[in-house]
Amino acid sequence: MNGKYPVPEGSLISYFSNKVKQLGGINLAQGLPGFLPPAELMNTLAQTANRNDVHQYAPGIGNFLLIDHIVQQYKQQQVTKDEILITQGATEAITLVYIYLKQLLGNMVVLGFDPVYESYNNLPKIFGDRFISLHQRNNQIDLEELENVVKNEKVNLIFFNSPGNPLGRVFSEEDALRIVEIANKYSCFVIIDAVYREIYFSAAPHIPFNKENMLLFYVNSFSKLYSITGWRVGYLICNQQHMKKIRAIHDYTGLCVSNPIQTAIAEYISNHGFVNSYVSNIRKQIYQSFTYFSNILKNLGFELPPIEGGYFIWAKLPQQYTNGFDFATELYEKYKVAIIPGIHFSTNGNPFVRFNIAHPIEIVTSAAEKLYQFINENL
Repeated sequence: MNGKYPVPEGSLISYFSNKVKQLGGINLAQGLPGFLPPAELMNTLAQTANRNDVHQYAPGIGNFLLIDHIVQQYKQQQVTKDEILITQGATEAITLVYIYLKQLLGNMVVLGFDPVYESYNNLPKIFGDRFISLHQRNNQIDLEELENVVKNEKVNLIFFNSPGNPLGRVFSEEDALRIVEIANKYSCFVIIDAVYREIYFSAAPHIPFNKENMLLFYVNSFSKLYSITGWRVGYLICNQQHMKKIRAIHDYTGLCVSNPIQTAIAEYISNHGFVNSYVSNIRKQIYQSFTYFSNILKNLGFELPPIEGGYFIWAKLPQQYTNGFDFATELYEKYKVAIIPGIHFSTNGNPFVRFNIAHPIEIVTSAAEKLYQFINENL
């Protein structure tokens, strides 16, 4: 992959989003929402900050009231308090599971579905493990190929997210259950990353979690639910036998999550519910922005796979462009719109880019106008 501009080391998400933070512009790069959190939640946090009982360490396992709310939210799965850990975002939850499995298994073979979220392929790199990226053809997983790879390559861990990032695919119930069936057959662990679970455009995704299945770990967060990515509050649910040991690791790594923030979220849920009208409204706004922007992209010659949820549009560049990093660099330099090149998520991602459309329609409209100008001046 040879382009006009040198590709920096490290996260391209940080690289492009930091440009906006330093120099201004429209940030369609980083996976942060362009919406304010619920007003009631912000007011609750302000009130919480004036209390005297929240400014020291929180319980290591998490705020007890917040854990109670999670138990209630997952009552159909019969989740108990002993199977929950509050973490510093979903990323810490995923990392804790990875560290635990690393201790349990030693060297691992890890699999994700291409294009993959950055933690999925970088955690194996950090720990010296092998990562396999299974290509999605026309937004579909070849389940026979998946089974052959899991079997023949002795895969130890599969990352499963629905809707996905960067490709907003929602797995069918049949496919989700089949992935778990394959994992069960070959004793392969699965991390179910459900952070975009409530950001769907049509039908809610089927999440194949069962706490009795020792191979499954469930990760979620409040970041996307309430537009509070900077608050860093996630949670992990898994079988109690695993959880005891993961909590012990957490004691010596993350220790605990911000006490005032956990308290504010717990009290907000007490008054307004877990998945409430705020979440429903944000879901509708994101779908509106997605519908508008995806039509713009198609009119400009981009190719889009089926996208059924999440924050992002994964798009193949118009034919006159062949290098996503060059495209993203020039789009920002000329029009101050930041996006992410596809090479950040896939070795086959050179002709692709990712747009974050989780913004109010007026922001997306402004970005679309600038994108139009950029494309037209290069015709």
